Formats: sequence, structure tokens, C-alpha cells
Amino acid sequence: MISAFKNFNLGRSVPKSVAIHGVLMAYTVIALFPILVVIINAFKERRAIFRDPLALPTMDSFTLVGFEQVLLRSDFGLYSWNSLVVTLLAVGLVLLLGAMAAWALTEYKFRTNLLITFLFAMGIMIPIRLGTVSILRLMVDLNLVNTLTALVLVYIAQGLPLAVYILSEFIRTIPKELKEAARCDAVSEYKIFFCIILPLLKPAMATVAVFTMIPIWNDLWFPLILAPGEETRTITLGVQQFVGQYVTDWNSVLSALTMAIVPVLVLYTIFSRQLIRGLTSGAVK
Repeated sequence: MISAFKNFNLGRSVPKSVAIHGVLMAYTVIALFPILVVIINAFKERRAIFRDPLALPTMDSFTLVGFEQVLLRSDFGLYSWNSLVVTLLAVGLVLLLGAMAAWALTEYKFRTNLLITFLFAMGIMIPIRLGTVSILRLMVDLNLVNTLTALVLVYIAQGLPLAVYILSEFIRTIPKELKEAARCDAVSEYKIFFCIILPLLKPAMATVAVFTMIPIWNDLWFPLILAPGEETRTITLGVQQFVGQYVTDWNSVLSALTMAIVPVLVLYTIFSRQLIRGLTSGAVK
């Protein structure tokens, strides 16, 4: 009887598992399809791009002219460096400040605890772009327009609410006995956070890093408004110079986008194992 019941449940779970994996595979194909199209067409001549955009490059259509134009006609190295500096600084500060804020809000009880938590929740629900005019006015008053500092500050404010929420959920799963044992040994609160709590947050911090990094790297809105100067352009803004009102150099655009994808893939590969651990260990609920 028990064996038959187990076989019945197994027979029901197999189609369910196949359906779940089918949905996940379909989502993966949909998500990766635009990226593959961009990469494929970056190595094709202009006529081949419009003739058959889904075809692979052949001996007749293969070309590297787009990459040559990007490297010769634009300061792509500077744009990449600007994007890398802004992304790494913003993500690093979001992780540090987010972890500290999450620790304070979950570990200590004070009068404005609920209010601060509510404000961070509002930061998730309300897009930061709604305050673009006020942000621009503030940056003008601070004399930070056309500086990378302006972008870093905006991206920190953009990424902190989600970081605090994710890290708070993860901190709540850490056993209280671990913290109390450290306090019994007269360990300071700073040492408890930096030496005990912070190492345990690595999976969750990897999750936050990926969720924060990609929107910053791909953003065009704030670089266009706050840092449009030649010396402060990011990759996404630098690509726009190949898009004209009447003529667009699609070889250069697709080649620049392909080159811009590479750093994101490298960083994602570095954090992928920690990301999976963070997602499966309860960092996101």
C-alpha cells in the first residue's frame, strides 16, 4: 500500500518537474535571445544584418569593421573605465552601507526603527527617476555635474533600499546564540559585525551585488543627465554617438554593445556561485 502510494506521488511529481523545467528553459531562451542576436550581428556586414538578422556569420558576411570603428572613432577605453569605476564604487558602497543599515534595523530597537524601515520600503516602490529634476538641481548646487561622483551617489541611493531589504531578511536567519556568545566574551559591536556577521552575509551580498550591478552598468538615464561630458561618459552613453538622426552605424552600435556585455559576464561568472547560494539559502523570500 505504501509502495503504491509512493509510486503514485512519484508519477505525479515527474510531469510537474518537467513542466517547471520547461517553463524555466523557455524563460532562459527568451532572456538570452536578444543578447545572442546582438553578438551574432556584431560580426556581420551591414547588408547581412538586414537581410537575415538571425543567420550566423559566414565567410562572405563576416567582418570586424564594427569593432575597428568603435576603437578608432570613440574613446571606448575611457568609457569602459568610467563605467567600471562607477559600478564598482557604487556596488561596494551599497553592500557596505546596506549591510550596516540592515544590521542596525534588525538587531537594535530604537524609536525611529519602524520609520526608517518604511522609508527604505518606499525606496523600493517609488522609482528614483521620478526625482530626476530635484536630483539634477541638487547636483548643480553641489557643483557635481559632469563628475563620476554624482553618478556614484545616485546609484547608491538607488540600490540601498533593495540591499537593506535582502540583507535584513538574511540577518534574521543568523542564530542569536552566535551573537550573544560573542557579547559574553566582551567582543565589541563593531567586531561582531565585521568579523562575524559580515562573513556570513557573503551569499546574500553576492545576490545584492548582481541585482545592483546590472542596472547601474546598463543605465543611460542618469549618465545622460548628470554626466554627459566627454570625460565622464559611460559605455551606454558612448554608444549613442553611433546613433544618428538619419543614419545609424549598426555595425559599430552592435559591436560596442557586444564589448560592453563582456565585463558584466565576467563579474557575473565571479559572483554566480555565491549568487546561487544566496538565492537558495533564504536571502530572497
